[in-house]
Amino acid sequence: MADLFADDLSPAAAPEVLRDDAPLADRLRPRNLSEVVGQEHLTGPEGAIGRMVAAGRLSSMILWGPPGTGKTSIARLLADAVGMRFAAVSAVFSGVADLKKAFAEADVAGKAGQRTLLFVDEIHRFNRAQQDGFLPFVERGTVTLVGATTENPSFALNAALLSRAQVLILHRLGPEALNALLDKAEALEGRLPVTQDARDALVASADGDGRFLLNQVETLYAAGISEPLDPGGLGHFLQRRVAVYDKDRDGHYNLISALHKSVRGSDPQAALYYLARMLTAGEEPLYVLRRLVRMANEDIGLADPQALVQCLAAKDTYEFLGSPEGELAIAQACLYLATAPKSNAAYSAFKAAWKSARDTGSLNPPANILNAPTKLMKEIGYGKDYAYDHDAPDGFSGDNYWPEGMPPQTYYEPVERGFEREVRKRIEWWDKKRAERRGE
Repeated sequence: MADLFADDLSPAAAPEVLRDDAPLADRLRPRNLSEVVGQEHLTGPEGAIGRMVAAGRLSSMILWGPPGTGKTSIARLLADAVGMRFAAVSAVFSGVADLKKAFAEADVAGKAGQRTLLFVDEIHRFNRAQQDGFLPFVERGTVTLVGATTENPSFALNAALLSRAQVLILHRLGPEALNALLDKAEALEGRLPVTQDARDALVASADGDGRFLLNQVETLYAAGISEPLDPGGLGHFLQRRVAVYDKDRDGHYNLISALHKSVRGSDPQAALYYLARMLTAGEEPLYVLRRLVRMANEDIGLADPQALVQCLAAKDTYEFLGSPEGELAIAQACLYLATAPKSNAAYSAFKAAWKSARDTGSLNPPANILNAPTKLMKEIGYGKDYAYDHDAPDGFSGDNYWPEGMPPQTYYEPVERGFEREVRKRIEWWDKKRAERRGE
């Protein structure tokens, strides 16, 4: 297997010399952190990365963000900015032997007075045991770990590893950042063979992915197009539906915002209008469906649990039938959401619970509800005095499930609308029974 690690012991890996026929995305890679577009909240003077670079010392970090947002570029530039040796490994192609080699090389470099930044792409693809293998080297300072992931680190990475690294969130690239990439491409290769409307449509179709955008641009340059393409011609050429913008400049983001707010405001007529505007303009139906799923969770939730089911059924129907027949299923889901009772109680509750989880750290659950699969765990009290609810009166024990030292919290408060009215009655009944069994 090819060596995936930088094996030099210089302060940072030597700048890569790119051939003229290298991919456009590689030729446009930023040369310093100030050239990274769309992530100024991190790389700017007040951002976490900007402050670390100014101090000349990096802490281990996890870069979490969608594809094509600059994670790899930032990692390379970080090493340069603070004079560290750069080594890289991809979790897709590497195993334990590769990691051992990387750590050994970093140890040698450390003895020579050279710190190593180890970049691990797709770090979430390493299993739990492999992730644990990083811990002693991070703790000793053998490497400063910079991991990149498209997955939520809370679910994809070990708690022990997360406790030793700062999670930094990269944003999807907005229109301004994507247009800046197009400007750089045009400065290098000449004017794009598209009209202004088609240029806007090209930006919208990238959906925040800078690498995807530059790959599409490279295809356009390679084709030797003589006359600028309009949005329709662009969609036909790229074999990809791109959103068309009318004379009033009502774009992708304005229309999806209008659709979302019409659904939230229970106006099915306006919601259907904006849905039709987007689909007739050539918007990607699966993008609209993803946003409808989001609305079902954020704005309806348990007020009508069927809202999410309707959206997922519409997605399956569209994938089965395709356009235009499948678009009727999208319209049906849209109308269902707009006419459903509304509640953001689940959305608000999850945000509050997330904050509590972050603030309280790693408090252990009470011992009586811990699993005790071994004799030792039983001997030290795991599972002792657990009240099995099915054996209790009314199938409800009223036990305490909160960590020691943390009083019970109230995150979820159902509204008096739709199905949540029934959920509210259940919670009130449980609260009453719980209080009775505590003697209150």
